[in-house]
Amino acid sequence: PFKRDPTFYPSPKMAMKSPPEDLAYVACLYTGTGINRPDFIAVVDVKPESETYSKVIHKVELSYINDELHHFGWNACSSALCPNGRPNFERRFLVVPGLRSSRIYIVDTKLNPRQPNIVKTIEPEEVKKVTGYSRLHTVHCGPDGIYISAFGNENGEGPGGI
Repeated sequence: PFKRDPTFYPSPKMAMKSPPEDLAYVACLYTGTGINRPDFIAVVDVKPESETYSKVIHKVELSYINDELHHFGWNACSSALCPNGRPNFERRFLVVPGLRSSRIYIVDTKLNPRQPNIVKTIEPEEVKKVTGYSRLHTVHCGPDGIYISAFGNENGEGPGGI
């Protein structure tokens, strides 16, 4: 039998009573800084009792320059439990889109949450071919899939879509 991911909460009220996170995954950009390096995801220790509290303990270096990371999210969240319930889902992968590049990075946090790694990159040509959209902005998980809002059509012009 499957067990529900313990980081899923059926209501916001239950989530507020949950234990605090130990790690934060933070988008870090070089875009607009004059530094010509790929963006990265910083892993920050947010456990107050830890010796490395408030420090970046790892960087997930991305593969390309000028992705311009924006609002990323999990592959699954509490909404995966509604309406039919999927107890075998787990909050494991970060889905990380690039606003400028329209590239999507999939980052696995399960094997080593303190040192996650990129396990898949979906190139912009594939995103545009499958969806007709570009300029990826915000990731949302839902009960039946992942939704990514996009600002642009396949040519990078409006309107975008989901």
